[in-house]
Amino acid sequence: MGADWARLCELLDDDPELGPGVERSLDADPWIALIDGLDDAGALAYLESTDSGVELADALAQLPRVFRAGAELDSVGDVDGELATAIAVADGILSRHDLRIVRLEEDEDACPLVVVPHSHVAEIVALAARCGHGAHLFS
Repeated sequence: MGADWARLCELLDDDPELGPGVERSLDADPWIALIDGLDDAGALAYLESTDSGVELADALAQLPRVFRAGAELDSVGDVDGELATAIAVADGILSRHDLRIVRLEEDEDACPLVVVPHSHVAEIVALAARCGHGAHLFS
């Protein structure tokens, strides 16, 4: 597997199956394999742009890093309006636990989110760009 893809997998999640799954797809679409692998590992909150703060809070609470941090996300469910606003609120809460929400670009209406340690964010964004894809913070 390319070094950039391998490192990106390591930074996004510690599931030992993620890297090999992406490696097997390098001739096809490794980005989709990455998103699918994160979902299979339970490390991805996959939302639609029309979802609400309640759905975001529920999805994030299921992620292992969020669960281990003990982050209280009830106030995210109270956010009215666009999903991006609720994500910004959740990101602010998670940042107090040294975690950040990163959106992996996919379809226009899709919103695949992964929660990562703050120290990984800059490298994740740079690696995703070098691999020809987008990853970004909301706030």
